[in-house]
Amino acid sequence: MDRKKRFINGVLLSLVLTATPFLFYIYKLAPVDSKEWDTIFGIFTSGGFGSVQSFLHALFTKISFVLLTGIWFITATNWWKYSILVPFTMFLFQLSGIINFQLQYIDEYDFLYSLPFITPIIFFLVYISYRISKRPILNTDLKEDVDDEISKILSDEL
Repeated sequence: MDRKKRFINGVLLSLVLTATPFLFYIYKLAPVDSKEWDTIFGIFTSGGFGSVQSFLHALFTKISFVLLTGIWFITATNWWKYSILVPFTMFLFQLSGIINFQLQYIDEYDFLYSLPFITPIIFFLVYISYRISKRPILNTDLKEDVDDEISKILSDEL
């Protein structure tokens, strides 16, 4: 990827991350005690929630978390990036529970249904951690590389 595309991607990512707190507080624009809210994007109904405002609060909270953990997973380069899939899966199931408003206990339902997805990820991460801990030579080489980089940075020999 050339520099211009990386720059544009970085700017777009920065804009999305900067907009996330505003997305989180969109619910404050909705009427407090109304069951419906007519906007230019369509009519929002409260569903199983007490008001449109509480529905939008729950909806945009989950959308914000899905967005942030999704960006974190996509941009992470470490070997443990797949552990980010655990909260990402939880947030996706919770988001589907909010959209399917007939559920009485949203978060409890989502946890039970996301367990089959989370359990293999956890076992896989434990296995990788075990395999890495059994390779002391690789760890020593990595530590030496990090120490060399730190000494270069501190000695201004970049």
